[in-house]
Amino acid sequence: MGFEKIIFYLFSALLIMSASMVITVRNPVKAALFLVLSFFACAVVWLLMEAEFLAIVLVLVYVGAVMVLFLFVVMMLDINIERLRAGFISYLPVGIVVALMMAGMLIWIVSGDGSAFNNSVTHNADYSNTRELGRVLYTDFLYSFEIAAVILLVAIIAAISLTLRRRPNTKHQKIENQIAVKRNERVRMVKMKAEEKK
Repeated sequence: MGFEKIIFYLFSALLIMSASMVITVRNPVKAALFLVLSFFACAVVWLLMEAEFLAIVLVLVYVGAVMVLFLFVVMMLDINIERLRAGFISYLPVGIVVALMMAGMLIWIVSGDGSAFNNSVTHNADYSNTRELGRVLYTDFLYSFEIAAVILLVAIIAAISLTLRRRPNTKHQKIENQIAVKRNERVRMVKMKAEEKK
């Protein structure tokens, strides 16, 4: 067994373990940290498949931005864990069926004659998979890419419009009043008598 296979099996086992811990651990902060670990393990597997750009994007975008946002939201909100765990048992049969179907599909693909993995092409040392990914993305899948961009733009506009609506009984910041404040209005000096120690 070569060194690459050892690394592959090691990080694949780590990926499966951390992904299972994401859905079984009780603390949401620990679940988010296990998700970060699974992203790192998946990035290593992608590096072994010579998909360096996707591995770096996975680490930068998901670990560096999305998971930090998840951790921020989870730690700022007061989440009732017991209420979230109440419906876990009711969805357990469906989860087991889906997990068995996915495991069956993976076993069917891996235990075949190997034709699914024989379409790999070797390239020269100056081959750039980033350039090839960009070429395929902006030529063969241009319409799909543009549709995804429009959907994301609509989602961004919807999120901004939902946060900017004026609800009654809420306080809002008025920038013009903050800018118009004079120097004497910012600080008010109050004279107080000194307290004596008893």
